[in-house]
Amino acid sequence: MSDPTVARYAKGKRPGFYEDPSMDEAMSMIMVLSSEFFVMRERLDTFEAIAAEKGLMLSEEIDAYEPSQELAEEREARKQEFFDRLFFVANKRAAELASRDTSGRYESVLKTIAEE
Repeated sequence: MSDPTVARYAKGKRPGFYEDPSMDEAMSMIMVLSSEFFVMRERLDTFEAIAAEKGLMLSEEIDAYEPSQELAEEREARKQEFFDRLFFVANKRAAELASRDTSGRYESVLKTIAEE
């Protein structure tokens, strides 16, 4: 797991595709969700195919399953990592605002570098 005290964001302004930055955030979230859904769907299809080949009917057992404390904690960590990716753009923008890392400041730095 990564060190939470170390910023994991690239420096500089993230390119935008929509006039409203919220749309870029929403599209980023949609893409993360879509990719996660597709991976999960593929794994489930594989699981169902293997179970069927072995003549296993597991749906009732799956519905009744109670994970151990260790597994529940692992699942929670995976869920948190997922949400970190899902809200990556929104969190990056919040960090930029918190550090006053605005596009104006970014352009000012570029201008200063260009003048040197």
